[in-house]
Amino acid sequence: MFQGTGSDVGKTVLVAGFCRLAANHGLKVRPFKPQNMSNNAAVADDGGEIGRAQWLQALACRVPASVHMNPVLLKPQSETGSQVVVQGKVFGQARGRDYQKLKPKLMAAVLDSFARVAEGADLVLVEGAGSPAEINLRAGDIANMGFATSAGVPVVLVGDIDRGGVIASVVGTHTILPDEDRSMIAAYLINKFRGDVSLFDDGITSIGAFTGWPCLGVVPWLNAAARLPAEDSVALERLVRGEARALKIAVPVLSRIANFDDFDPLRAEPEVELVFVRPGERVPADAGLVILPGSKSTISDLADFRRQGWHADLEDHRRRGGRIIGICGGLQMLGRMVRDPHGIEGGETAAEGLGFLDIETEMVPEKTVRNIRARSAEFDVALSGYEIHLGISKGADAARPMTILDGRPDGAVSPDGRVSGTYLHGLFDSDEYRARLLAEFGIRGGESNYRADVDRALDEIAEDLDRLVGFEQLMCTSALIGR
Repeated sequence: MFQGTGSDVGKTVLVAGFCRLAANHGLKVRPFKPQNMSNNAAVADDGGEIGRAQWLQALACRVPASVHMNPVLLKPQSETGSQVVVQGKVFGQARGRDYQKLKPKLMAAVLDSFARVAEGADLVLVEGAGSPAEINLRAGDIANMGFATSAGVPVVLVGDIDRGGVIASVVGTHTILPDEDRSMIAAYLINKFRGDVSLFDDGITSIGAFTGWPCLGVVPWLNAAARLPAEDSVALERLVRGEARALKIAVPVLSRIANFDDFDPLRAEPEVELVFVRPGERVPADAGLVILPGSKSTISDLADFRRQGWHADLEDHRRRGGRIIGICGGLQMLGRMVRDPHGIEGGETAAEGLGFLDIETEMVPEKTVRNIRARSAEFDVALSGYEIHLGISKGADAARPMTILDGRPDGAVSPDGRVSGTYLHGLFDSDEYRARLLAEFGIRGGESNYRADVDRALDEIAEDLDRLVGFEQLMCTSALIGR
């Protein structure tokens, strides 16, 4: 099990890379994460939602994704509350304090899923969440040491040297953990190192003197990781503006943005400048295309969209003849009205939409969660992806569907074709669709196979980890328990 000294230390990429490394050595390897918190969800092959990271790790293992690889998924809906998904199905909603009371009841589902994932596997690589040093949350823990001690899984502690203070964070974790938890740590790993690795030799000596733990390895920044889908919206904070290119595409970063990895294929296009517009910034006036992303809380994000002044920017963009696309929650926001009569989102029960499409959306209790094959109604090219949404959208513009999902018309298109939207996630993964869309703006695109590039990136990371850590050393960590 890979646990971090804090959040965002690179556990997801390391687990994915080690999964591919083990798979390349012929092992039946599986990923597992007891509890994940992310609005970047995927649809597992056996139906139901899991974190996008575990979907990626299953891809690294070259096995179908299962809901049991991430039995508890928390999808934040507000500053204090989340939707709770257990073994792929919506379990309910819980505020932070209420969830702390709920966690112990979820351990049975976590251990059941772990047993299912481990059955027939040679190796299971587990990803923790947050930090095991959060001892205020240790009672009833299912994400880190609570799981590791219950399941008897040895732990590699990961420290992020790029953020500074890595020696203190590793030694501090050793100091603060109770004996039972501390004894589960087989080794530690230093991640995201820059420069000459030998400069950290004294650091390894110091950590060893304080903790007695062996160092599994020192891993530099893995360049290929930038070509993998990010786990959550923390990654958006690190993205910097690139150089100006032929087409600027703007994506407003909603407060509850969901499934923003939809845009990774566009970011990889050499003639596309993808701009994530953060709160406090204006939608660029020179953008040719604005895409409204998915949202976990459409009504509250609509209010925030207006507070940012983005509705005025979008109206100006439309008057200039710019194109607008909405994905899932973005489609709902583009309509005339969004209603939530059952209070599913937990806030306001109705909100006026942006009015760019003649449709209305009503939230319904039954969530649509499925992988699908589709076609673009505009370009008549094959698509594939998935649906995760609660709403049903109807209206005059729905008579002009943007996509055909498993034979059903989906989404809506304005009479002039400049505004459109769909419930399909994964729209831009299609190389042929990207080529046709970008051709509308007079540029070439879709010449690289996006999904094949993700697979190549996993192989490159696996090769780096084999050289830097070694497959044999990874497999020996379980024997280090008790040292």
